[in-house]
Amino acid sequence: MDFSLSEEHKILKDMAYKFAKQELGPLASQCDLEECYQREAVQKAAELGMVGAWVPEEYGGAGVGCLGNSLIVEQLSRVDMGGCLNITAAAFGCEAIWLYGSEEQKQEYLPAVCSGRKISAGAFTEPDAGTDVAGYKTRAVLDGDHWVINGNKMFITNGTVCDFFVVQCITQPEAKRHGRFSQIIVPADAPGVTRNKIKGKMGIRASDTAALAFEDVRVPKGNLVGEEGRGFYQLMHFFDTTRPMVGAQALGLSQACLEASLRYAKERSAFGQPLGSFQLIQQKLTEMAIRIEALRGLVYRAAWLIDAGQPDFTLAAMAKYFGGQTAVFCANAAVEVHGGYGYIHEYEVQRYYRDAKILELYEGTKEAEVVTVAGVLLRG
Repeated sequence: MDFSLSEEHKILKDMAYKFAKQELGPLASQCDLEECYQREAVQKAAELGMVGAWVPEEYGGAGVGCLGNSLIVEQLSRVDMGGCLNITAAAFGCEAIWLYGSEEQKQEYLPAVCSGRKISAGAFTEPDAGTDVAGYKTRAVLDGDHWVINGNKMFITNGTVCDFFVVQCITQPEAKRHGRFSQIIVPADAPGVTRNKIKGKMGIRASDTAALAFEDVRVPKGNLVGEEGRGFYQLMHFFDTTRPMVGAQALGLSQACLEASLRYAKERSAFGQPLGSFQLIQQKLTEMAIRIEALRGLVYRAAWLIDAGQPDFTLAAMAKYFGGQTAVFCANAAVEVHGGYGYIHEYEVQRYYRDAKILELYEGTKEAEVVTVAGVLLRG
């Protein structure tokens, strides 16, 4: 059993952190305040192979697998989670094309995204259905050689900046609940597509999030991804493989919280002593460090197993669940260590605090992860 990273992984990790410090760090505060999407940073990251890094080299990616991609996500999130999402989620939705798309679709979309020429988005969540994937209502009706799509999507990452969506639609309404859905590629500039940026988010404000409307949107029949009627199962597998990435976001953010707290505890004095000399502060720092190391083990192992062809999706759900809890705990502790200064914009921990909560919400709420893990335990 070997717990050490390979030399290649160590180089990748260092490169990602150096990039984040140089390109994301100086703009993080401004982009948070102004809700700015960093398109230039995405292009620079693509030139270094960090966009769609999990995509095999034959389709334009870096071919670093799930663990390599997790390391990139971790290090970028260690500096700015919103900026990280702009880069690592620039290929969001392409997982379906890689796993289920035709060879023609892979050749058309994957290299374009990995090179930074195009941005993708997964249009899944709806205004009245998030965790309830089987409750989606967007419809796609076949009319000759085209699908005609009508419906609404909500909280779509990259929604106003992407070039195309992979849209979850009902294509077989007469089928049983889970057999009604399919996934269809829709150009973002197709007639009938309306995109509205969601402003005023609590956190990850640099990441673009949108509400979408599809009104009689026509796309070619060949834009179907995978088999018709298998969309629900394709989406479930998508979440199974991306949960370690959310855990990696939490890992990077939690590490940032600990590092900021350690700096402050060493620099700040209270009652004539360094803040770090007080046992209550030491307890917060220690609990943060323990949770971070436990999370690192979960994330790395879940990602490594996917790369080894032995995916453990229960472990991935655990990584996602514990990741959200760890990030929220560490962000809260970091603000408490900083006291009143943790509540003002001058210190980054207030941004970490606001960013952390989304990790318990998107790509499966923490409650959904409990149901997933408990279901496996009870069946065993």
